[in-house]
Amino acid sequence: MASTGFAITLSVLLIVGAVLCVVAQRRDWRRRPSSGLDAEAEANHWLVRLAGGLVPPDVRAWAGADVAAERSMTQAAECHRAARTRLATARTAVEYEEATRLAKAGLEHLAAARAGLGRGPAAPTPRRTSALAAK
Repeated sequence: MASTGFAITLSVLLIVGAVLCVVAQRRDWRRRPSSGLDAEAEANHWLVRLAGGLVPPDVRAWAGADVAAERSMTQAAECHRAARTRLATARTAVEYEEATRLAKAGLEHLAAARAGLGRGPAAPTPRRTSALAAK
């Protein structure tokens, strides 16, 4: 009987210890900074969204465009070029975050251009999607 009580106590202690280890690992994982791969994937995501929005609308829409819409579309294209250049040379998470920031700025310009054309935003305005964007 004594050995059964000891085995049960030991089992309970091992289970509690395992649960505490899992909890400690999860907390440690949340504190880790994002890897360069995560930052690169996010930058690529935003750059692809911007590139897809830069496909020009039909010519008839541009015929009635005001100067502000044209300027916004030009700024969006410049942000795309700059973000693409930064992404090509980026090697650290900070450099990838800069490319992400430029792509998101381009999406904001693109939304302004589409609104000026009466088309509404090309895509939803950029939102914070990960720990990288929260910085």
